[in-house]
Amino acid sequence: MLITNRGLRKLLVLAVSALSSGTVTAYPLNGIEESGIRRLEGFQLAQVTPGAPKLVAGQLWGVEDVKLHLLDYSGPDFDELPEDPDLAAFLTGALAKRDPSYAMVLIDLSDSSAPRWAGLRPDQKQNVGSVGKLICMAGLFYALAEAFPDEKDRARVLRESVSPAGTWVSDEYHKVPKWDEKLKVNFYSVINSSDSFRLSEWLDHAISASANGAGSIIWREAMLVKHFGKEYPKSFEESERFFADTPKSVLAELAQKVVTDPLIAAGLDTDNIQQGSFWTTNSKRKVPGRISFATPRELARLVFRIEQGRLVDPWSSLQMKKYMYLTKRRYRYAYAPELNSDAVFFKSGSLYSCRAEEGFRCGKYMGNKQNYMNSVALVEGRTDTDPIYITTLVSNVLKFNSAWDHSRIAAAVHETIRTKKAQSLRETATATEMNEAGKSD
Repeated sequence: MLITNRGLRKLLVLAVSALSSGTVTAYPLNGIEESGIRRLEGFQLAQVTPGAPKLVAGQLWGVEDVKLHLLDYSGPDFDELPEDPDLAAFLTGALAKRDPSYAMVLIDLSDSSAPRWAGLRPDQKQNVGSVGKLICMAGLFYALAEAFPDEKDRARVLRESVSPAGTWVSDEYHKVPKWDEKLKVNFYSVINSSDSFRLSEWLDHAISASANGAGSIIWREAMLVKHFGKEYPKSFEESERFFADTPKSVLAELAQKVVTDPLIAAGLDTDNIQQGSFWTTNSKRKVPGRISFATPRELARLVFRIEQGRLVDPWSSLQMKKYMYLTKRRYRYAYAPELNSDAVFFKSGSLYSCRAEEGFRCGKYMGNKQNYMNSVALVEGRTDTDPIYITTLVSNVLKFNSAWDHSRIAAAVHETIRTKKAQSLRETATATEMNEAGKSD
């Protein structure tokens, strides 16, 4: 393709915008052909455009670099092992001065034949916000595996089937990249009812940009795959008739079966992990729901199962891990620069609300009624000597944006695993650091 000077300047501006806006997303950048996620082409361009901000080393892995590390593990589940005393002492010491709402599980997989783990209040249950979109993703892959036993067929459906948003989206505030094939650039805006994306792109928007409309649509599509089986996809009109003509009680039961079956099959405790409701007001009207919750222990087990290839099956587990690969601007737990050389497979979620209180002004992620902040991360380096570990962290510190604190916990965890010596948390931060860590997707 011939690019004029004027065109190059335009591409440069858009490339810089893509990286600086905080909306650069997940999935390895060289995975265009495999996944069908079209916006990856724009992000590849940004990496070779002179003057454009560049991703850190840990964000530049290819699809060939993403592997599952516990496929051959035949030992007991991580929490059937005794807690590692060194890791337990670190968690207790590191979080001793923190709000008692902090709860965490840490699993060191550096020696894949002998995992180490520890937890601090590992069974603390709360709404984990957008982390629950991982459960919806598992529901879609489970339904696809039932309908299309051949992995090539599943890959084709993900890559080629296109679904409109329709009236399932509402009140969206997360901007997503929308690929313009003619101009060869990504533009950014919230999802609206006229948007259509490939199924793989809906997954990308749900897990990476954390768009609530996309989260609802991958759950919607999982229900359709479950209902229509190998005849999926149907026309949008026929799919909409299914939802319009089916009693809401039946839809609610189907929705829960779709997201619960893969958890049960993988041996998770569904009394301690549940995605109860859809993600947008409109979709909740279409499909009634229930409460959502999880614990650090069961979230850690979810990621542990991915590494084992047991969340649906090895092919699906590997795909889900790729969708979690973080190539966007790192924030909250993943903000820690100590992780820059390492790959981070990540999902964050938050939920806050406020009530009237004299002298208090409600702010984003600073709720005085509830202020949930949650992270799931798998961190790994390139070499055999680099640490590999899973960490899940939840908190509910009222009136305080805990993002910087989460990033400092991440740094201490990383250095503790890397050096095999317990590290203390850095307690100070500049205003810029706190602001940058707190910027969300």
